[in-house]
Amino acid sequence: MPAASTTLRMLAVSVIASLTVTGCQTLDDAGRAIGRADLVNDVAARLDGALELTYSADYQLPGGQTATIVQAQEPARSAYTWPGGKLTVTPEATTRCETAAGRATCTLEAPPAPNAKPSVALFTEAKQQGLVTPPIVVGLLTAAALDPDAVITQSDTTLAGRHATCVDVERSSGDFIACVTTEGALGSFTGQVDGKPVELALHRYRETVDATAFALPSGAGVVDRRTTTS
Repeated sequence: MPAASTTLRMLAVSVIASLTVTGCQTLDDAGRAIGRADLVNDVAARLDGALELTYSADYQLPGGQTATIVQAQEPARSAYTWPGGKLTVTPEATTRCETAAGRATCTLEAPPAPNAKPSVALFTEAKQQGLVTPPIVVGLLTAAALDPDAVITQSDTTLAGRHATCVDVERSSGDFIACVTTEGALGSFTGQVDGKPVELALHRYRETVDATAFALPSGAGVVDRRTTTS
């Protein structure tokens, strides 16, 4: 595995069962033959399906820092908060906020098309600051499922009181462990993303959303780019 904090990995992955998928197929607990792609795609589909859930998830990052992912439905909207920044995606706008010298500056841009999933490109800044979002992890899992040389190990764990399935992937392009809760929320991630070590672990999960989760930071300066001039 990439160089990473042993403490956070112990928090993220407390294995209670293990299943190795190194050949074309193996057996699950019920004796059913499953392939590498089936295993990884099942976890990725669970994570992708969580876009239809309402929940709030708080994560521990290295160095005592924290991050949050919040989602709500009707209308569908999401918010991602990390040290020094925030991204919200709502039917009204896609909003990126950065905090410097204690003051936030937010840029409003057009929202995604109705029923469209947010582009992975939206999460570049969050990724650079240590928050690996579900769309990024789905992409990594999909690539692993297509790699015939990948060594993939499944395990089960408990994170923030929630059961989670973990996939430990060893690839020439970079190893990682991703855990996804039964509900579909990202439980933990430890590995390399764009050549940079990244870690996070779920420490609180709620099936409710605070009313202010999608609001701009207090006192933020606002640049609205949604309106174009001819």
